[in-house]
Amino acid sequence: MSERLQPGDTAPAFTLPDADGRDVSLADHKGRKVIVYFYPAALTPGCTKQACDFTDNLDLLAEAGYDVIGVSPDKPEKLATFRERENLKVTLVGDPSKEVLTAYGAFGEKTMYGRTVTGVIRSTIVVDEDGKVERALYNVRATGHVAKIIKDLGV
Repeated sequence: MSERLQPGDTAPAFTLPDADGRDVSLADHKGRKVIVYFYPAALTPGCTKQACDFTDNLDLLAEAGYDVIGVSPDKPEKLATFRERENLKVTLVGDPSKEVLTAYGAFGEKTMYGRTVTGVIRSTIVVDEDGKVERALYNVRATGHVAKIIKDLGV
């Protein structure tokens, strides 16, 4: 199982393709806070709810100095379909190799329906302007999570 990040850790650098196949890097957001959230799969009910919640609150978060990047193991083509079908504005990137998911502690063993399985652990990492982990939240719920983050961050 991958190691979970802790506040104060340096956030692992990454460059992943977005829904249009363009590279998105954490370094592109240096000087701004970034909410990096990890979700299991595009076009599934819980992940759709979470992505829509982030989209609905994107302006509020941006005004407070936060960028949002959603990471899943999906390929760019599926992310593009997800974005178009749900009218999403949040930046979605794909990590089919699961290297970034693993580096962030968002891939490994989890309990699902009473069984232990290996997969994406729904997680949210808040990275500060200097690239350090400010908050690391694991095993979060898809529904209500964005509202909780906004409240906890004082946005």
